[in-house]
Amino acid sequence: MHTINLDSPQDWEWRQSPLKALSSPDDVLASSVNGQWTTCTQMPSQIQVEIINSGSYDLPHPFKGRNEELWTWVGEVDWIYRTSFDVSAELLAKKELSELVFEGLDTFATVYLNDHKILESENMFTPSRVEVTKYLKPKNTLVIIFASAFIHGKILEEQHLGRGKHSALWNGDPSRLFVRKAGYNYGWDWGPVLMTAGPWKPIRLETFSARIIDFHPVANVSEELTATLDFEIETTHDLAVDITTLDPKGKDVLRSVSGNGSRELTFAAGEFELWWSVGLGKQPLYTAEANLLDKDGNVVHSVTKKFGFRRLRVVQDPLKGQEGTSFHFEVNNVPVFAGGSNWIPIDSFATNATRQRYYDWLQLLVRGNQNMIRVWAGGYYEHDDFYDIADELGILVWQDFAFGCGAYPAHPSFIESVRIEAEANVRRIRSHPCLAIYAGNNEDYQVAEQMNLEYDPEDRGGDWSKTNFPAREIYERTLPQVVHALSDVYYHPGSPWGGKDTTDPTVGDIHQWTVWHGAQRRYQDWDQLGGRFVSEFGMQGLPDIRTIDDFLDGDSAERYPQSKTMAAHNKADGYERRQELYLIENIRHGFTMEDYVYASQLIQAETLSTAYRLWRRNFKGPGKEFTAGALVWQLNDVYPCTSWAIVDYYMRPKPAYYAIKQSMAPLTVGVKRYTEKIYSDPHSALFTETACVDVWACSSTLAPKEALLVLEAFELLSGQRIYIKQETVTIEPNRATELTKLEVPKFKARSEAAVVVSAKLLDPDTKEVLSRFAVWPEPYKFLQFPSEKDVELSIKVQDSSIVISAARPVKGLILSVSTDVSLSDNSLDLIPGDERTISIEGLEKDTKVTWRYLGDSFVP
Repeated sequence: MHTINLDSPQDWEWRQSPLKALSSPDDVLASSVNGQWTTCTQMPSQIQVEIINSGSYDLPHPFKGRNEELWTWVGEVDWIYRTSFDVSAELLAKKELSELVFEGLDTFATVYLNDHKILESENMFTPSRVEVTKYLKPKNTLVIIFASAFIHGKILEEQHLGRGKHSALWNGDPSRLFVRKAGYNYGWDWGPVLMTAGPWKPIRLETFSARIIDFHPVANVSEELTATLDFEIETTHDLAVDITTLDPKGKDVLRSVSGNGSRELTFAAGEFELWWSVGLGKQPLYTAEANLLDKDGNVVHSVTKKFGFRRLRVVQDPLKGQEGTSFHFEVNNVPVFAGGSNWIPIDSFATNATRQRYYDWLQLLVRGNQNMIRVWAGGYYEHDDFYDIADELGILVWQDFAFGCGAYPAHPSFIESVRIEAEANVRRIRSHPCLAIYAGNNEDYQVAEQMNLEYDPEDRGGDWSKTNFPAREIYERTLPQVVHALSDVYYHPGSPWGGKDTTDPTVGDIHQWTVWHGAQRRYQDWDQLGGRFVSEFGMQGLPDIRTIDDFLDGDSAERYPQSKTMAAHNKADGYERRQELYLIENIRHGFTMEDYVYASQLIQAETLSTAYRLWRRNFKGPGKEFTAGALVWQLNDVYPCTSWAIVDYYMRPKPAYYAIKQSMAPLTVGVKRYTEKIYSDPHSALFTETACVDVWACSSTLAPKEALLVLEAFELLSGQRIYIKQETVTIEPNRATELTKLEVPKFKARSEAAVVVSAKLLDPDTKEVLSRFAVWPEPYKFLQFPSEKDVELSIKVQDSSIVISAARPVKGLILSVSTDVSLSDNSLDLIPGDERTISIEGLEKDTKVTWRYLGDSFVP
């Protein structure tokens, strides 16, 4: 095969269409021969990035200030890209096929080669392959006209529903439901409206006599951990295929020759290396190379795929002692508590994604003790680099299909487009061992329930096209048919899904938004709000102060929490009421920008760490996987803003990231504080109140662990230790182990004194701290804190570490740095006598380290 990659930006040009949006592409082509063209700066490309990089139109950056609104018109006009390329006389003389391959065009695109219309595309997610042999010349011109997806979508919506009628949805313009384009481009409650267009994935010319259409190594592992390896091959011609398989060290372990179809090979347990999710073992990857041979034995086309041997299941079994069924992932027969994050696109502009950015983000996830990432439905099916890196790092991937928060149509042409889209993307990513589950949509069933659409979950065989929720045809017929035909990965009709409705905590997964959204429950109540698998939950927190100053773009007049620019960079409905509710219920805080950043980040950290800690406690072993997963909304941002992200757009972790890291460590100690009321007379309102704590440990390791449990209690103002107890405990593997219950000691000098209870797990031999956690009386706003002088907080910055200690208990110590360094920990609670050391990478001479903690002199 001979390939010409059309990937050099300097060979491409772009311009705005000289005619109005949605003019005939032929008219546009005829009028676009002359005019002002601008050389591209990237390829693949999206038009906003070209405008930014070229400085055209004198448009300020859409991420700065309130500039987003100045870019709306860009999404409502048509854009043209063109390039020229040469084909050698030798290649033209060959009696072989030539095909132009478009991996992704965003979104309504008409393509001309040498003035011949060769393609009309309308699905951002679907690759196209066009045979162009008869059109090729020594010198060729390729022109692509991108029609406005927004205007085109409005027209489609009107054609199918009638003027003025709209489908039910959350987020974005309702016309998005009729367009197969990344939904977040229309705006979401964490991202801007930036309607992109352009050749967003690679384009190339392939010339060949024969080729491999598809090659899929199917590695199936049995319950006994034996395996079969089945090579599924599809070629354009009935020719022999030579397959070489290399082990993770590159050693040739297997060779076979076959034609179209498949050949199965068997392996006994121990004859191959198992791929494990992170924390359970290594991630060995095998390589299979398929070489298509002509009749003389010459290689005419080669395809290489990496794969892994693993047994990966979604288990839904009856539980012991609770209603419903489990919903947990099992890797090589080992149940896994899936603690992770939801993933939205890496950027408002998908072409700004690079392999290095993907690696840095996913490595950050792993360093945060997380083991699962959910590719959310409102973005796009991720680039190959994303899945490659997830394979290498051992991250389990929950993959949504691209349907989010709406009642999508299901007319025949739409379903056919979806079928082609699903087949193409399942084929592309199905060999990755990281893939754990496909879900048909995000919250579409919830939209149907909450907006009273015609949805009867008991109707499993009806004609759903006659209802106003026809997309069940997609989620319950089209998509499962594709997945089951092409993959062994589990298919889930939607997220959330299961039980009597989408809020049923006893079956399937739930999105738990009664904290922040809905009833705005207290985050301290997470243990009452769990489910079998919580695939969304969250709390907002402001980003790093440097990120805020970046998008304020020097406008000092807007540098306060309630400014119009700050509001423009928070897309959540009612965010101020919701944010302030959780702040004022829990802490006293100031209203300078620095105060508000600290306060919101502290509460975000408290909220999310509480969720992971309490839900992980419910993973109690075989038959008792009462909660088996928690995926925070969300890991990342698409642009600089305030959102639910635990790491901001510039990869600056918020304190919540570290709080989750602490709660998801391989071995953790957990503590919950609560009050017991005892009534002396059942007919009286008089009672005595006793504060108690439960103490437990959670382990994700596969062997029992003996540890020394140290319980201490400190009076807050004096720092005096008023209680200590030590005992040796055995922590069961891969589950939560209940350790003890303690009545909180009282400080006799002051009956109302605040007492902080600390629990630590120590190595019995070395006395190294394996895990620590402290609980304080809540709400924190009622506490009287010691003065900064009495706290005696010591923070010493050394070459590669920060050493921290205090004479009084300290709540919510958050370190801030002036440069982008990497900290091993942050968001700390301190107790007297427990010195902490944090490693720091990337420390520069001019790096400044500052800090805040709850009750410091900066907050009333």
